[in-house]
Amino acid sequence: MFILPKNVTIIEVGPRDGLQNEKNYVEETEKVRFIHALQESGIEEMELTSFVSPKWVPQLADAKNIVKKSVKNGRQFVLAPNEKGAELAIEAGAESIAVFVGVSNTFNQKNINRTTEESMDALEPVINRLKNKAVFVRACISTAFYCPYEGKINKDDVIALCRRFVSLGVDELSVADTIGMANPVESYELFNLLKGELNNKVLLTAHFHDTRKMALANIFAALQAGIDRFDTSAGGLGGCPFAPGATGNVATEDVVNMLDSMGIITGVDVDKVCEAVEKIAPHVSQPIETGMYRLYKNRGF
Repeated sequence: MFILPKNVTIIEVGPRDGLQNEKNYVEETEKVRFIHALQESGIEEMELTSFVSPKWVPQLADAKNIVKKSVKNGRQFVLAPNEKGAELAIEAGAESIAVFVGVSNTFNQKNINRTTEESMDALEPVINRLKNKAVFVRACISTAFYCPYEGKINKDDVIALCRRFVSLGVDELSVADTIGMANPVESYELFNLLKGELNNKVLLTAHFHDTRKMALANIFAALQAGIDRFDTSAGGLGGCPFAPGATGNVATEDVVNMLDSMGIITGVDVDKVCEAVEKIAPHVSQPIETGMYRLYKNRGF
């Protein structure tokens, strides 16, 4: 009989990862309303925005204002691709910074025009400076299972990259199925290995996209491997502008419902997550059709 965690932490990524690839420009006021509504649902950890060049991700050009206007309710992450981004985030008042690297060299080059090794060399002094300032650092590991350009990723490469981040003193690793190709067996195997290798030296978070509708199954498999932190996106919003075929993240409301039904405590109110989705739905280009949001709209709870 497998043992599941009694409590799970939900890290909401909708405001950043969910909206970064949105075709419609979402006004700053609507983003702030969305963020506050999600916080009211009980979510205490969230990716707010990213300090990336507006040239590459125009949707996030308002990052400074988003940080300043968001209520500091628990750990709020700001993504920073480089030293300049990290400096701007700290100046804006961010207290938790997320950095990112792809295990796949090709993905990394398409994303930020650097190999994985070059990215790590550039991030090392950035992470050192952040840790010297007592900033919480989250490392996002992209293409941990499959790459749209290189195919299946070797687990040893994932573990090696994670070990290097841990050696630099990061506080958390978010390990992502960026294009949603992983299956539950692969989810269990990788996270079981990571739990064994890292031996509680760092917080481990799983990040699944629902491209092939296996994200909930992959989360269940990761739970069995001992993972109790998951990135999710309200309304299933998301995608990656540098990962062809990557559709939305797994929906917060569907994950919380599954965990609730299993007796696992998240502290998140599904109804209120759906209320937050209702606020952002008119401002995005695609209809939101997650399981729990459909029930919410039809008042089928």
